[in-house]
Amino acid sequence: MEGLTGVFFSVSLIGLFLLAGKFLRANIKLLQNIFLPASIIGGFLALALGPFLLDVLPDFLYDTWSEIPGILINYVFATLFLGVAIPGIKKLWSLGGSQLCLGAVAGAGQYFFGLLLTAALLVPVFGVPPIFGTILEIGFAGGHGTAAGMRQVFIDHGFPAGSALAQMSATVGILMAVVGGVFYINIAIRRGFCTQLDIKKGIPQYKKQGLINEDKRFPTSIATVASESIEPLAFHFAITSVAVLIGWLLLAGVQNLHPALEAFPLFPLAMVGGMIVQIVSVPLKVNKYFDRLSFERILGISLDILVVAAIASIRLDLFIAHFWPFILLMIVGILWLFFCLTVLAPRMFPYNWLERGVTEYGMQTGVTAMGLLLLRLVDPQYKTDTAQAFGFKQMLYEPFLGGGLITATAPILVFNLGVWWSILFAGIIMVFFLSLSFINGWTKFKPHNRK
Repeated sequence: MEGLTGVFFSVSLIGLFLLAGKFLRANIKLLQNIFLPASIIGGFLALALGPFLLDVLPDFLYDTWSEIPGILINYVFATLFLGVAIPGIKKLWSLGGSQLCLGAVAGAGQYFFGLLLTAALLVPVFGVPPIFGTILEIGFAGGHGTAAGMRQVFIDHGFPAGSALAQMSATVGILMAVVGGVFYINIAIRRGFCTQLDIKKGIPQYKKQGLINEDKRFPTSIATVASESIEPLAFHFAITSVAVLIGWLLLAGVQNLHPALEAFPLFPLAMVGGMIVQIVSVPLKVNKYFDRLSFERILGISLDILVVAAIASIRLDLFIAHFWPFILLMIVGILWLFFCLTVLAPRMFPYNWLERGVTEYGMQTGVTAMGLLLLRLVDPQYKTDTAQAFGFKQMLYEPFLGGGLITATAPILVFNLGVWWSILFAGIIMVFFLSLSFINGWTKFKPHNRK
């Protein structure tokens, strides 16, 4: 199949793999216990049928699937701030400041330790380029879409395998987010660290199976416009598209600033476009017709399709060719983020450190959606203020790391400044936010275990 018909068939087949993943999640205990999302399961099913393993499906599917993540990531980022009331700086900082400090240390640490390992060991021993170390944060905190969106950046800077390896990094990150996160949550419940769950309560079965009983169901969006004039979800999709178009205009300006920015990706500027739309909508009084839940549905469906397509189109040949340097980089990243969860979180959060810590861990390993998934496990009714603190933190964090401007320019900076200057820059960010946490009185050298 060629043209739009081939694209239509490829996307339709992704829906089939999503349903297959959901069926397996609902019926296999192991998948329930590790909370593996249906999109991950479906993606691995498609990968198994692909050209590098069973070679059952036609090649044109993978040509289409490899393009999908780089497109949909723009809609994911465009929705991040749409329908969100942006509070004042004082409120942002008072509630989200400690979350931001740990998040910045964890995010910058992925660059610091990833680049340090690359410069000290991977470059001299395995001959990888210095920008190899950036795939850790791009994949873990950035995710599959960010990794796909960075493809041209890696190509233009002499590392065409970078995007594919970053997508593999994102897959490892999500697996570690759910498997490592759920593993630690069960330990935390037994040790009394969780403020909302204990051994008797545990994690509800319906969350493990992923099927909601009738008495626990809830609305996923609210109609703010009459469907006779425009379908409410289509209205919110149109608003999101405007944000993406603004991002495209901004991209044209950024690319004209300097030749080194010619390969700058669209997705962080789509996020800026969303912020602009949200800010402008307030004086125009259009924001009262924005439903945050509808924007989250657009984000969610984009992310699910994106993850299936990204995993299905992973270049296993490139992964095998870079097997040992990739594995070593992943081990360093996982160890660092577990250190942040088990050592830094109890000392840098003044209260509810387990809830805040696992949310940050989930986000840093497997993007925002995984952080919120882990939060729903430990605080299902949102009785702590973790969700609000994390949301405020993301407002200050996302424009820069986890797919923001620093993430988008990291390979460019390493290529132009050199790896050691980039390591120093990441180290300065870590020291700055560690100091900021201490100055504000959030850091305690003796950790607390409960509320």
